[in-house]
Parts: sequence; structure tokens; C-alpha cells
Amino acid sequence: MNYAVLFPGQGAQYVGMGADLFKTAPELLIDRADQILGWSIKDMCLIGPEDALTRTEHAQPALYALAYALWLDFSEAVGGHQPSAAAGHSLGEYTALTAAGVLSFDDGLQLVAQRGLAMAAAADREPSAMAALLGADPDLAEDIAANRRSTGGRLWVANLNAPGQVVVAGGDADIDWVVDQARDLGVRRAVKLNVAGAFHTPFMAPAAEQLSASVADMDFSEPRFDVYGNVTASALGSNLGQGLVDQLTSPVRFAESLANMSGAGVEMFVHIGPGDVTAGMAKRSAPDADVLVVNDQESLEAAVQRLAT
Repeated sequence: MNYAVLFPGQGAQYVGMGADLFKTAPELLIDRADQILGWSIKDMCLIGPEDALTRTEHAQPALYALAYALWLDFSEAVGGHQPSAAAGHSLGEYTALTAAGVLSFDDGLQLVAQRGLAMAAAADREPSAMAALLGADPDLAEDIAANRRSTGGRLWVANLNAPGQVVVAGGDADIDWVVDQARDLGVRRAVKLNVAGAFHTPFMAPAAEQLSASVADMDFSEPRFDVYGNVTASALGSNLGQGLVDQLTSPVRFAESLANMSGAGVEMFVHIGPGDVTAGMAKRSAPDADVLVVNDQESLEAAVQRLAT
């Protein structure tokens, strides 16, 4: 079976996640992670509170670490039957790169921590937000955003997650306008998302500038399997660092990545990490592929059995 692994991004976090992983991988998730971060992922995940875990600077390192720990368990269990490709949604791209051997866990966690802090600081500079456009296709979403910008607004397409799942981002007033005018704009409904700011838009330019300096100091290894990037929706080439920087201000083209992987011969997608969001995106973007979810030990064992058949 030719399969790809998918890793979740911010929004998949919840208090209580990873309880089993902190028992099975304490050296990785407690000893090494705490030393790098200066705070306890275990306490943040298992105690919270929720509003603290949801903060960008906490959610991103926590999700990266837990998803990678689960990947290690999964990779060991499948042995030589490794994936042919990987992708991650926004933050998840860092987990995908680490799984593919491009980054070490420690380097990846340091980058993710710096990314989270930079994005949180950029979001705090001025009010901004995101909204999901239900029932909108990419062309309609782009037209809405472009028309708003032509009248002085600041609105961009931020996430192309799956058919019918498009997210726009911009200033608070722009997002309120989209939510209020959704029907008149041809959208079934627009739902404001519970996020800190307008990610994957020019609002994140200050964060991209900060991240660029950190990425410049990193050594990237050749990937063991293809990693499809959010910005290009294709297998990443040699300029990996610039892709991570560009990702902060560019749309996440996840639906296209999934479709392209399917077109390249991927027959199954395996979501690895908290929640199951990327699995839902895969089902809609590559309907002919099988989709599995690995978010705990029980589901890991079931997935390994499925891959063995």
C-alpha cells in the first residue's frame, strides 16, 4: 500500500491530549522538550488551563512534540513499510519535515517555539481574525477578498483546506463584514474562528521576518520521503527554509497538496497526532483514497494492522 502521513496544525489541541505518550516517551516529551522550551508540555497539555494551551506559543510546540512522539511509535510499528510522502497543515509541516529526517526533533522544536512566539507577537500588534466560508469555492473566496481589498479593506484567502472548506483572514472589521454579508456574497455561511489573528496573510509579515533569521541558522538534511509544502502544494525542493518563512504570509494549499499526492500514487492517508482534522480534509480532497486516524495507542495498533493487510 502506497501511503502518506499527515500531521495536524494549531486548533487540534485540547486539555488532556497525549496522556499515554507522556508515560511512554518521557525522555522526549518531558526531559528534552522542557529543557528546550523552559516550560512543561506535560503540565500544559494535561492541566492547562484551556486558554493557556490555546495560546499560539503553547499550542504549537505541544502539538509538534506529541505528533512527533506518536510518529516515532507508528514508524517503529510499521518497520520497513515507511510512507512515500508526508504533509502537515501549517504548523504540521514542521512535524512532517522532522518525520522525514529533514530536521532533528530538537531543532524542529526550537523553530516551532520561535515561530509560535513570533506569530503571537504579530497577532498582538493589531486586531485581526479568521473566518471559515462554508460552501465557498476558492475562486469565490478570492473574489470576495480581492473586492474587499479594492475598497480599502484587508482580507485574504488563508486556508484552502478541502472542497467547500475555505478560510479567509484579515482585520477584525473585514472579518465581521464577511460574517454579516455572507449570504449576499454568495456564501452559505461564514463562521468566525477562535484564533489569535490573521495567520497566513500579510498580517504575519513581522513574524516571517523574525523566523527568517532563525531558519537561516538551521541545517536541513535530505528528506527520506517527499514532503509536500503548504505554499507550493508540491514536494519540497532544496529551498526548504524559505518555504517555511513564506508559509506565514501565504495561503495553506492543503487540498491541492492532498490531490497532488493522490495523483502521484498515494492510495491511503494516515493522520498522525491529536484530533482527526487532516483526515477529514483528506476524505474530501482525495475521495478515492483510504483514510486512517492515529491519535492514540489503540488507533495506532488498528492502523498498523490495516497497513499489513
